[in-house]
Amino acid sequence: MPDGGFEPPDADEGVEAGAVGPFVDDAEDRQGVRILNAGGQIALTGHGYDELGAGLHDDAAGDGSPGGDGDLHAVGVARAMVYYDHKGVAITSHGESATSEGYVYEAINGASNEQLPVIFVLQDNGYGISVPKKDQTANRKVADNFSGFKNLRIIHCNGKDVFDSMNAMTEAREHAINTHNPVIVHANCVRIGSHSNSDKQTLYRDENELAYVKAADPLQKFRRMLLRYNRLTEEELKQIEAQAKKDLSTANRKAMAAPEPDPATIFDYVLPEPYLPQKYTDGTHKEENGEKKTLVTAINETLKAEFRHNPDTFLWGQDVANKDKGGVFNVTKGMQQEFGPKRIFNAPIAEDYIVGTANGMCRFDPKIHVVVEGAEFADYFWPAIEQYVECTHEYWRSNGQFTPNLTLRLASGGYIGGGLYHSQTIEGALTSIPGARIVYPSFADDAAGLLRTSIRSKGFTVFLEPKAQYNSVEAAGFVPEDFEVPFGKARIRRPGSDLSVITYGNTTHFCLSVAERLKKEHNWDVEVIDIRSLIPLDTETIFASVKKTGKVLIVHEDKVFSGFGAEIAGIVGTEMFRYLDAPIQRVGSTFTPVGFHPVLEKAILPGEERIYNAAKALLEY
Repeated sequence: MPDGGFEPPDADEGVEAGAVGPFVDDAEDRQGVRILNAGGQIALTGHGYDELGAGLHDDAAGDGSPGGDGDLHAVGVARAMVYYDHKGVAITSHGESATSEGYVYEAINGASNEQLPVIFVLQDNGYGISVPKKDQTANRKVADNFSGFKNLRIIHCNGKDVFDSMNAMTEAREHAINTHNPVIVHANCVRIGSHSNSDKQTLYRDENELAYVKAADPLQKFRRMLLRYNRLTEEELKQIEAQAKKDLSTANRKAMAAPEPDPATIFDYVLPEPYLPQKYTDGTHKEENGEKKTLVTAINETLKAEFRHNPDTFLWGQDVANKDKGGVFNVTKGMQQEFGPKRIFNAPIAEDYIVGTANGMCRFDPKIHVVVEGAEFADYFWPAIEQYVECTHEYWRSNGQFTPNLTLRLASGGYIGGGLYHSQTIEGALTSIPGARIVYPSFADDAAGLLRTSIRSKGFTVFLEPKAQYNSVEAAGFVPEDFEVPFGKARIRRPGSDLSVITYGNTTHFCLSVAERLKKEHNWDVEVIDIRSLIPLDTETIFASVKKTGKVLIVHEDKVFSGFGAEIAGIVGTEMFRYLDAPIQRVGSTFTPVGFHPVLEKAILPGEERIYNAAKALLEY
């Protein structure tokens, strides 16, 4: 059993040692466990929390923060174990206060529903930093909060006692492996010291309490028991303790003497190298003869083709596998029928669970690629932001040792009369977090090509789909077989020399229509650049266009204020200022929610008339 599986606060050593013990007896068993620690971080050259000491190991992966989010990863690992018929369990451990988080409930609920071999170790020391347990939950024993869950077993133990903890974990291990059902091991512990260096426990704990917890030190209790049962002599224990102090001192000197990390390494391992298209290297094609396909058909057929291409590809989300429905917009229609319920299945209405378990399943084996419908609408993705951050940070904080091979699909945008909660565009927020590729196709062929590249690539990709274009005539087109589009390569949908219009998603079609109107009415040649890929961004194509036209109009559905177009404007203004003949202009949504009534939606979302007026004013400048 590798170390790094548990957070190391003092006085929790009893349950930590006891939890590890049942899995280290033989080599075969060591390969039968995955430990995911909700408290530790991968500590490599300063990219993680070194003081938490969690390293990446064959069978142990340090997890991120906040505490408890690793429960979702453990469920994903266990799901892979069951699918690949791997005899083992996934273990996740954290304090009792983390059970107040919704994603812990989601993980335990999901593991119980799917009947997965996960052991949830709850280290109950009575505090969440300074907040006592009585302010966290009505039940004195937090595990009792889950007592009504079907298929879930709850085992209580004395976390201050190594042997009682070991017995509890042995029982949990056997139950989880034999029944493929989850287990909660609730360990009664104490916390001797403060939560962290920034915490001062004397502000909320009195002397009597501190004296009690110090007397309950599990290490001292373990020492007394070893002597009582004649496992070791006093002299032998002193030798072990002396050697431990010596080893610790040596390690400390080595750590203090180690060089500081190179600041240049902060740019290492932000994104892994993607799959590079073999035939369509620039993401364009000249084939136009053949049946036109809608955007939704192109996505559906590409998903099916990629699932045939790689049998280790999985997909889940809300409503994606209900008979012939295939999601709210029928994107995944027919997939479960072809690939079966073990590769294509419904998820609970819990976005955090969808994304977190995808991250976890990818941890089991790098050959696994997962596609998730992260939410039925992009508007509902916000509960999963914490897991989104986890996915984006994994590659960087592990120094390239791990990244989830995950494509996150989201139906995005308005123009469907959906109102406040079915019209949001969220790319402006998502692009502010490093570690994800983000694409937003406007046409059927680009949707197919970018999706294929995403699924075949190592790493995390957000695939935003303009739902208003799913079945539109404008977005439909011929899609070559096995079409591929590289990341970070824009597409000039209409060449021109008088004005550069930079756009993506729904507004691409408005811009093309406006460009034709300006040509017809004024003989102006407007270049329309469909960037397709937001991260990475094709600045080379954008800059070349600006040098040619000298005028820039940025158009997108998102808000003008803090929308992604602001970043494009900033880059162009900084790098291309000397080529500009006019101020950069932007067209987007008003700084309001999207109204339900068609009159309000039209006033809020950018349309052809607003784009036309902005373009005409720039051309006349």
